[in-house]
Amino acid sequence: MRHLLSVLLQRNGFQAVLAQDGRQGLQALSRTEFVCVLCDVRMPEMDGLRFLAELRAQSIAVPIVMMSAFGTIKLAVQAMREGACDFITKPFQGEEVIIALEKAIDQQRLRRENEQLRRQLLEISGGNGFDRLVGRSSALRRVVEQAGKIAQYKTTVLITGESGTGKELLAQGIHEASGRSSGSFVAVNCGCIPENLMESEFFGYCKGAFTGADRDKQGFFQEAGGGTLFLDEIGEMPLFMQVKLLRVLQEGEIRPVGGVRPVPTDVRIVAATARDLEEEVKRGTFRQDLFFRLNVLNLRLPPLRERLEDIPLLAEYFLEQVNHHAGTSVKGIARQALRLLMQYHWPGNVRELENIIERGALLAEKDILLAEDLPENFGVRCENRRLDDLLGTLSIKKGRKILEKRLIQRALEATGGNKSKASELLEISYPSLLHKIKAYGI
Repeated sequence: MRHLLSVLLQRNGFQAVLAQDGRQGLQALSRTEFVCVLCDVRMPEMDGLRFLAELRAQSIAVPIVMMSAFGTIKLAVQAMREGACDFITKPFQGEEVIIALEKAIDQQRLRRENEQLRRQLLEISGGNGFDRLVGRSSALRRVVEQAGKIAQYKTTVLITGESGTGKELLAQGIHEASGRSSGSFVAVNCGCIPENLMESEFFGYCKGAFTGADRDKQGFFQEAGGGTLFLDEIGEMPLFMQVKLLRVLQEGEIRPVGGVRPVPTDVRIVAATARDLEEEVKRGTFRQDLFFRLNVLNLRLPPLRERLEDIPLLAEYFLEQVNHHAGTSVKGIARQALRLLMQYHWPGNVRELENIIERGALLAEKDILLAEDLPENFGVRCENRRLDDLLGTLSIKKGRKILEKRLIQRALEATGGNKSKASELLEISYPSLLHKIKAYGI
């Protein structure tokens, strides 16, 4: 059997080392690194299950495909618990062995790639305040380096970039890398506050300033005192409020609604927008003087389509996050799925990638995120999903029998049980159809 298997493997491009029992197998593994082990259950000296236990005790990580002529579900489950990645029963066809080995090797490759990505994520997270901006592309690193240089200064920063590129994360990084990190980071979406409440929300109000003002209330500027005020979607701010914000930036003081005296404020302003503010200035929807005041230092975050090399790292990072928060156990991303992620144009940028990875992990039925787990707009046809789940096997031999039986049943249904017409639909001879009907118990 060992000789036959070695010939089969060599014909399929493998190099095989033979061992008579588990003890010899352990000795070979101690000398050489192997991509896979094909192991019998019943062997002299050390059987297959004890061999698996020894591998685990010695922390030898190598895919193991078990085989036995006495294959039972109980034995297969026991082998899987001991660390085997697959189990095939004798007698078997040569293609069964090759498929099992290739599947095991591919899973091992995925695990190693995922471990490499995890190590890269740890290297990137240097604790400098920008560790949540995952990526190694030159486009992203350039922005992070610029942000790190200006973090120590109080100068106003304008962050531009498409929606979902991570503008708030960059603003948080600037705050955490600055001398103001002990103060508050207050994030405000300028497009979410009703115009009639804007002034009181930003500057606060005094007791009795209007009906219902039964106490003094701090505004965003006071809450962010000594820290950073992040004004997201600054392009959505109405003109009347732009005038008031400009005065605060010029004078360094605010006046609460109903107050009689200005109050000094010590706040660093970081603004962000997905709009082209220069175009907004031309259209008259954004004040030119405020634009000049905000645009002292401009940081442009690149869209995801300009940093495609960061997608594997980001996808792995988001997969780790959803596993942690949702309790899923998806170990990695299949190569085809990753290829589709790299080919996509990403109109929603990093936020869209995060949502797609979360969706895929929650819907995944395997421990690997497959191309079929991605949305249909990635080019994966729903009717081609999970052929192995449809047939209940990855074996070509078993799958062929299942398909033949189902096609024969459909043909007989379509012809009302007329075997002659059914054989014509199936494009096989009448005697062959009778033989298959008997063999499949139809």
